[in-house]
Amino acid sequence: MSGTNQILSGIFRNMASMYRYLGDDQRFRALAYSKASRVLNGLNVDILEIHKKNLLDDIPGIGKSIAQKINEYIKTGKIKKYEVLKRKVPHEILELMDISGFGPKSVKRLHEKLHINTKQQLLNAINEGRVQGLVGFGERKVENMRRSLKLINQAEKRILLTHALSISDRILQQLSKIKEVHQIEVAGSIRRKKETIGDIDILVSSSPKDRSKIIKEFIGIQGVKSVLAKGPTKVSILIHEFNRQVDLRIVDDEQWGASLLYLTGSKEHNVFLRTKAKKNGYKMNEYGVFRIRDGRLLAGKTEEEIYRLMGLKYIPPELREGKDEFELTKQKMISKLVTIDDVKGDMHLHSDGSDGLSSLEKMADYVQKYYTYDYIVMTDHSKSVRIAGGMNERELQQQINRIKRVNKKAGNDYIKTGVEVDILEDGSLDLNDHILEKLDWVCASIHSGFRKDNTERIIKACMHPYVNCIGHPTGRLIGKREGYSVDWVRVFKVAKATGTALEINAQPERMDLNDELCSLARNAGVKLVISTDSHSEKQFEFMKSGIFIARRAWCTVKDILNTQSWKTIEQFVQSKRKRHQIAGNLK
Repeated sequence: MSGTNQILSGIFRNMASMYRYLGDDQRFRALAYSKASRVLNGLNVDILEIHKKNLLDDIPGIGKSIAQKINEYIKTGKIKKYEVLKRKVPHEILELMDISGFGPKSVKRLHEKLHINTKQQLLNAINEGRVQGLVGFGERKVENMRRSLKLINQAEKRILLTHALSISDRILQQLSKIKEVHQIEVAGSIRRKKETIGDIDILVSSSPKDRSKIIKEFIGIQGVKSVLAKGPTKVSILIHEFNRQVDLRIVDDEQWGASLLYLTGSKEHNVFLRTKAKKNGYKMNEYGVFRIRDGRLLAGKTEEEIYRLMGLKYIPPELREGKDEFELTKQKMISKLVTIDDVKGDMHLHSDGSDGLSSLEKMADYVQKYYTYDYIVMTDHSKSVRIAGGMNERELQQQINRIKRVNKKAGNDYIKTGVEVDILEDGSLDLNDHILEKLDWVCASIHSGFRKDNTERIIKACMHPYVNCIGHPTGRLIGKREGYSVDWVRVFKVAKATGTALEINAQPERMDLNDELCSLARNAGVKLVISTDSHSEKQFEFMKSGIFIARRAWCTVKDILNTQSWKTIEQFVQSKRKRHQIAGNLK
């Protein structure tokens, strides 16, 4: 996303929050600005280019009024309406509006009664017992507020993997243009593809005489806020984006592999390697592997030669967690791990039939142009998710007919019919079986009751003959909302028995299932589906994040359903339906 896209998206997100704060009579304005924020966030094109061509009014989801405000910002650097709103609504209070469970009415009451504007002020008021005395703030609500504040405070110390990759990729691109840079790579938890990242570590190899030039170029890259530390081989900067620290380390070419291995981690993985090295009479550190008796350098130029010296196969970075990777290496599982090239389709995406930003035709055209998938499944929301414009049975039937027409015109069966059906409080679904049985694929998800134990709710959905997959199974939003309570051992057992897949939702804030639950599901024999849950064309790129999760969980193509042909998926769907038909006949 371009800088202007990002700034405008943030402004409109703030304006939406401000209108929500001002009251229910501003609800439609809040919805309009919220959608505009999402549209700009999902744009693949720089808004400045669209503006130059006078095509702002042609952007879906951008009405005339908002187009005028975009034009105003591009011309003046400000939006008058935004400035007026900032005088009406305390700007700093917006950080409370982003916390899960904090509705605008609660925030407004906290501000008016206790003059609370910030997270820290709210936490102080809770600890002092002042919030508990307000009407509508019972003990349970206050405790939930405390937990949400703790969660967001923890999250602020780290950023999502997708944001860290965006930053590190941009820096790598800039530094790669320096001819004196021989090798360059991101290290640390980004290279291991952890779901959240602290600092960003970048490693470069070069000749010693060129280090000062590289350091000078590094501290001069776009977005540097300050230089935290500077030495002959290491420099640390703070960048404006997410206020994040970026460390650059420069080594000799002969030290490249050893340094990359050391800086990638994890600590536990490196401890195992060093212990193994010592048993073999070697000393291993960030500069290489040396024979203890005479100090001779044995390996260090590449990671591969270090693993080979240790009698091990090369272990991909995302597996280096010091758990069972060394044992699983012996079983030759590494060569079979799923890759992005194995994916044959995306089975969870949204069009403007619910809360997506583009038509199903545009979504399909985009995927066919930029991806090699054999199929996609359109899974717009069902009617209970009103805020997302969910479809009822009649509207879903219309979409089924529309997909058939689009496929017929294209001369293929590329778009499959589906839905993300809501799992209600009692575990039933909010669409009738008559419409569900017509669909190629049904993903069932929970969108309410996040603070309850939802074990029985998910199990009942798994037992439904037309439910093929449970979407974003834990319901978490990283840094905003904890996953709900679930007995996963029971769920995995039922999912396996009923032939119900579980989703690895690759949305950056979800990453749900995470790698640990994904591994447990795989071990239980449950089929998994990696989906992007795309609401715009740009979000299809999230598939690689889902692959990272699957690889960290040691998944192979046999574990991931959408690495298979559509014929295989049809057999998966029909097998479950037939089992239920037989069971029904036996009754």
